[in-house]
Amino acid sequence: MLSVAITQRLGDFTLDAAFDSEGGLTALFGRSGAGKTSLVNAIAGLYRPTKGYVAVDGEVLTDTATGVFVPAHRRRVGYVFQEGRLFPHLKVRQNLLYGRWFAPKTSSGSDFDQVVELLGIGHLLARRPANLSGGEKQRVAIGRALLVRPRLLVMDEPLASLDEGRRGEIFPYIERLRDEMRVPIVYVSHSVAEVARLATTLVVLSEGQVAAIGPTAQIMSRLDLFPLTGRAEAGAILTTRVAGHDAAFGLTILRAAAGELRVPYLDLPVGTSLRVRIRARDVMIALRAPEGLSALNVLPGTIAEIAGGDGPIVQMRLDCAGEALIARLTRRSVETLGLVPGLTVHAVIKSIAFDHHAFAGAAPGASADAEVADG
Repeated sequence: MLSVAITQRLGDFTLDAAFDSEGGLTALFGRSGAGKTSLVNAIAGLYRPTKGYVAVDGEVLTDTATGVFVPAHRRRVGYVFQEGRLFPHLKVRQNLLYGRWFAPKTSSGSDFDQVVELLGIGHLLARRPANLSGGEKQRVAIGRALLVRPRLLVMDEPLASLDEGRRGEIFPYIERLRDEMRVPIVYVSHSVAEVARLATTLVVLSEGQVAAIGPTAQIMSRLDLFPLTGRAEAGAILTTRVAGHDAAFGLTILRAAAGELRVPYLDLPVGTSLRVRIRARDVMIALRAPEGLSALNVLPGTIAEIAGGDGPIVQMRLDCAGEALIARLTRRSVETLGLVPGLTVHAVIKSIAFDHHAFAGAAPGASADAEVADG
């Protein structure tokens, strides 16, 4: 359990943010200048706020009301920055062992071996940072932070300096930290794709304040937050399970509460759980179940909400058996089809929606990054 409440004046900017989180990966999301880094720096103890409270699992780290302020080096908060910030003169093994200096005395050599195996960096131990790729540097930086035996891991836009390929390399390791090691993580990002894939709890920051907090799928489907989360990347997250494979056509069948989806083949066992992000721009609306259509994925639903405004583009939220789906249409289409809340419709999902950005947890052996035609 993480409890945070920070008030701090920073030049012309005022940070006044509070939230509670129950473990997993809590993403602090917002535009540049929203206060994300200032907030995690306060959590990590990098500065003493004017007014604030930070507690992890009931242990108070900051409480200005009672004068409590645990120094950063005693907080056991692992910090991973945008750049690896490794010591250039030390080999990878020595960089990792540096983290052990701040760990409890009960830490053992098995911790080191476990972290090295978890992050797949055993073959890098004898190298220096200059001989590592950007993704390898970040994995070493994560390992060093983990060897502190942190009660909390803070990651400040750890993928921002990496290209798309390197980001894809790191995602599975962060998911393993979240799911296998169960290290509570506070993750700073302004990327919708990142938080959709990784976050269990989403905190949306705007101008130094918390605009919304809740389960990621719930927050991502709120039409009123699109000005903050970004209309261009608006979409929804479906929780699915691998139901089977269609080897003849190179497809995987995913089952969700909303219905079945057929996607490019994923090398995952039947029963595997994964989240699928479907962007609003990849959803079309039909009044009746389509016939003679190449698209493989059609989900029935009810229009739950249509965003207001008089612009040419309209955002719409569908209720598909309790799961949200977002569609983006022209205002002309909405009026021509007579779309109103409460109307039963069918969502037609374009096949190109299911590229490698769509899946959370499907990286090992996944082949869904092959772009397919619309059907």
